[in-house]
Amino acid sequence: MESNSTVSGGHVDDSSDVVYLCDDTFDFNTINGAFFILIFIFSVAGNCLLLLVLIAHESLKDVTNLFILNLACSDLIFSVTLPFWAVYYLHHWVFGEIACKLMTAVYIVGLYSSTILLTAMTVDRFILVVLNNWAINSVKRQRFATVACVASWVIGSAASLRDAFKVKVEHYDGISSCEDPSDDHDINLGYYLQVSLLFFLPLAIIVFCYSAILKTVLQPSNRKRHRTVVVVLCIVAAFFICWGPFNVLLFIASFYEPKDCDAMERLEIAYSICRILAYSHCCMNPLLLMHSQTLRRHLLDLLCCKKAKKKNREIDIGQSASVNQNVHFVAQNSAVTFELHSE
Repeated sequence: MESNSTVSGGHVDDSSDVVYLCDDTFDFNTINGAFFILIFIFSVAGNCLLLLVLIAHESLKDVTNLFILNLACSDLIFSVTLPFWAVYYLHHWVFGEIACKLMTAVYIVGLYSSTILLTAMTVDRFILVVLNNWAINSVKRQRFATVACVASWVIGSAASLRDAFKVKVEHYDGISSCEDPSDDHDINLGYYLQVSLLFFLPLAIIVFCYSAILKTVLQPSNRKRHRTVVVVLCIVAAFFICWGPFNVLLFIASFYEPKDCDAMERLEIAYSICRILAYSHCCMNPLLLMHSQTLRRHLLDLLCCKKAKKKNREIDIGQSASVNQNVHFVAQNSAVTFELHSE
């Protein structure tokens, strides 16, 4: 992390365009790389199983299932970038400038498409639960969900273009890095605008909607209704619990300057921990959704289908053999009885 101060012997000398020279700072790069690989493995496994369950056993005409399908795709797209960032932190950027731009774009598309999809899911629940007097039929809901899903991908892709064009591969002492070389003021201004519109504004909308939803659902006449509200609330809460600290820390770090090496080290550690928490979100949705008994049953059917079919086939073969033996035994007894009567 660059700064505008140089630290020498524990003292700070203010100057322009210089870098901290701190010794023995805690290196989180190996931990970051290891966690990114683990998150990638769990996310790909969980979200692929979730997609298979949705496609094989669930109706994609259902609005909630359509949103969950797109969320799983968004998490998978985000997860694809993690091995690249893992190699970056464990070694340095070895994939070239095109991959640098592409991975930055894919990262941002995965992040902001998830935010927009979760906001659309919340608004859908708000209309159904709080504004249930509105004449909304299934066709209108499906149309709204389809438009929201398409919009999430279009807006996420548009938001990624700025960063994708600006990032470059920089070389320092034989080490390559994938970063934005722009002036700090331009970076901060673009970040404020992007995060305000695509993170904090959706967060405000979601908080408003769920305040009204919970107020309605917690009424005595509604406590046993709207079970989907709880599922959507858990999914939304997991997203903002994971990504909230990271975005808040980035917002603070954009105008906060560490005064010494210790402050810089604490900021780096906090940044690394919050980033690992944020990236781990792509594993959360499959875990949360597997609390549904229906999805768990479908998953077990999917995983055990071959074993179950083989077992059923063996049972059928055993039953057929047993029936044949009984028939043969009865036939033998009948023949013996017939011979006795004949004598």
